Amino acid sequence: MPDTTDVDLEPQARLVARLARAVPDAALADRTPCPEYRVRDLLGHLAGLAVAFRDAARKDLGPTTDTAPGAAAPPLPADWREELPRVLTEMAEAWREPAARTGMTRAGGVDLPGEIALIVAADELVVHGWDLARATGQVYTPDRAALDLAHAFLRQAAEDDDRGGGIFGAVVPVPDDAPLIDRTVGLSGRDPQWTAPPA
Repeated sequence: MPDTTDVDLEPQARLVARLARAVPDAALADRTPCPEYRVRDLLGHLAGLAVAFRDAARKDLGPTTDTAPGAAAPPLPADWREELPRVLTEMAEAWREPAARTGMTRAGGVDLPGEIALIVAADELVVHGWDLARATGQVYTPDRAALDLAHAFLRQAAEDDDRGGGIFGAVVPVPDDAPLIDRTVGLSGRDPQWTAPPA
């Protein structure tokens, strides 16, 4: 398991918030690398996961931490341009507390150690940040610490026969000398060369 001692989610959370702020209203119905999500759905998912992992860090277990990963994305709040950056910041701040990484917690309806939940949160921010950037034509350079965690997590999941219980797609082969972000999204079941189809 990767060492999470000095990991701070704030740089990656701030990057995702910046990507979200730059999404024009006209792009909300556009497709994303997640076939079941349009941009508005992806933004709603990001808002929901930020709340869920914030509450997982706080050990505030309940409806927000019990929603299964395959559930429909929550509707995008009307004030999402303010709400999403706020909950991303709160999530990052919650994981700075040492108690967040100790003992057990719950996310996505699964009980897991706090340290593993932090790694999953980093993976969610890195991969869905890539989804959002690619869907909206933005440059994407993820925080290296978060990217390293996501890559290690997904590489381990790729070696698991049931692929994390079916929450990941089939691995997309990527050359060993490809950029780390390409290798990471390939492990998540995404094609690093994905581009938005014509409208």
